[in-house]
Amino acid sequence: MVRSRRLRLAAIPIAATLALLLAGCTQQQLQGWLPTEPGTTNNVDRVIGLWVTSWIVLLIVGIITWGLTLWAVIVYRRRRGQTGLPAQLRYNMPIEIFYTVVPLILVLGFFAFTARDQSAIEAKYDDPDVTIAVYGKQWAWDFNYVDENVYSAGIQGQPNPDDAKGSLVESEIPTLYLPVGKKVEIQLEARDVIHSFWVIDFLYKKDMIPGKTNYMYVTPEREGTYSGKCAELCGEYHSLMLFNVKVVSQDEYDAYIKSLKDAGFNGQLGHEYDRNQNLPGTTSPRVAE
Repeated sequence: MVRSRRLRLAAIPIAATLALLLAGCTQQQLQGWLPTEPGTTNNVDRVIGLWVTSWIVLLIVGIITWGLTLWAVIVYRRRRGQTGLPAQLRYNMPIEIFYTVVPLILVLGFFAFTARDQSAIEAKYDDPDVTIAVYGKQWAWDFNYVDENVYSAGIQGQPNPDDAKGSLVESEIPTLYLPVGKKVEIQLEARDVIHSFWVIDFLYKKDMIPGKTNYMYVTPEREGTYSGKCAELCGEYHSLMLFNVKVVSQDEYDAYIKSLKDAGFNGQLGHEYDRNQNLPGTTSPRVAE
């Protein structure tokens, strides 16, 4: 009874401290300093929740661990007049079991929640509203709008000659347009080496592997322009392999598709532009020896 009362009394200042700290947090801190805003896509809030909850659990474990360590240092310190080693205790079975079971529960818990969220994020759209094929290449991007049968070919970022700080010409950065509120399937391909398609604010990235098609399923829910980049070191100009994603209204998306058609960018940019033409499964003719 006394021990239970002591635990309750000890929990009060801890809870009060946590409440005070959380009340004073900014929105950026509450979402674990992740580079996005809640509601950007259908998956962002799920990722934020997993990230922040994991850190809260780990901080609580850290506080308890450091607290017990300091408690042991203070309570079992050598007193004045004492010599030699203190009494040595071994094989405390309840503590040994506790130290084994608790980490196991934590690991299994992290695994279970991560697997749950990963399954939801990777869930395939059976009937996507928009299908995009993205080709990564050294060091830019090609975007195929499959349903509309148009394309946009990109070039790597170009340094701005008027800026001594080394910024890029924004208008030259490849831009992918997506309609807001629509289910999007993105097919990811690589023309040469391994790349990685990363839209920073979407809190999601996936590798692009030559000879293999990966898929990304997302519903953008907030209009705006979002930065993207290759997240896999892919060669000399990897840092210039940037792109933007513009999430726009359906009308603006339709107008952009029309502008591509009017400019003559009809059809699809396929594997005929791949640098590795001898990969298994390709239909390119071999050069006679």
